[in-house]
Amino acid sequence: MKFRLSATVVFSAVIGYLLGAESLSLFAISYLIIGGILVTGSANAFNQILEQKHDKLMERTAQRPLPLGNLSSPQALVFATLIGGIGLLALYSVVPGGFKSCLFGVLSILLYVLVYTPLKRISPIAIFVGAFPGAIPILLGWVAATNDFSLVAGVLFAVQFCWQFPHFIAISWVQDAEYKKAGFKMMYGGKKGKYPALISIVASLFMTIISVIPFFWNYTDLTLSVYGASSVFVLGIWFTLKSVKLYNNTDDKSALKVMLSSFAYLPIMQIIYVLDKFLMQ
Repeated sequence: MKFRLSATVVFSAVIGYLLGAESLSLFAISYLIIGGILVTGSANAFNQILEQKHDKLMERTAQRPLPLGNLSSPQALVFATLIGGIGLLALYSVVPGGFKSCLFGVLSILLYVLVYTPLKRISPIAIFVGAFPGAIPILLGWVAATNDFSLVAGVLFAVQFCWQFPHFIAISWVQDAEYKKAGFKMMYGGKKGKYPALISIVASLFMTIISVIPFFWNYTDLTLSVYGASSVFVLGIWFTLKSVKLYNNTDDKSALKVMLSSFAYLPIMQIIYVLDKFLMQ
């Protein structure tokens, strides 16, 4: 299930719920957490079923249950289907936006398993496609709380969508040899160099600009204070400079710093949004 990955996905969904909710419901949050973990775990399990032969070729993934033979494909298929169904049912139980949240859950599984997973062996465009299911969780959480879409939801989605590019470019850079060994084509331009680093910079800049847009409006449910906007902006610039350094150096050490910084940026940015909503408004 890749529990750590599932936990980070669920964190974004809960953040989306907190930002959208007028009043908090522990039942809704519980259903959201359970549903998010199971749906994400299901997508990860389906992914491993499809990639088990490739996972055998990479040191990082060779110890997974399927490559080791600890599980058979039919067993894994039953498990992935079962937890996916239970997870979708849990999302459907969230009030007031359960039905729409459930639909987003289905969409994320389909995109991740049927589109992103096979594309990884064809073209780096997989990163672009994978950015959609990767950004759905925070949108799913918002819709679960509001039962509606809004400009705020679009901004939250766009920030997380742009974040996917430096995040996955850095991972692809660090794991380049392993990915190529397994037949995955995840590096823009086909090799480490200025081009993927430039894409990382551009995406980070867009992400930073979009993240402060709520500061300039006063007609929505979520308006950033000057403190929140300043914090998010400085954080975005800090993250962007990591990609600039990768562009200048084009080395593995700089790529690793982008990757580690990406793990820090997203939750910190989201926490700033939540603190700004509940403490500064």
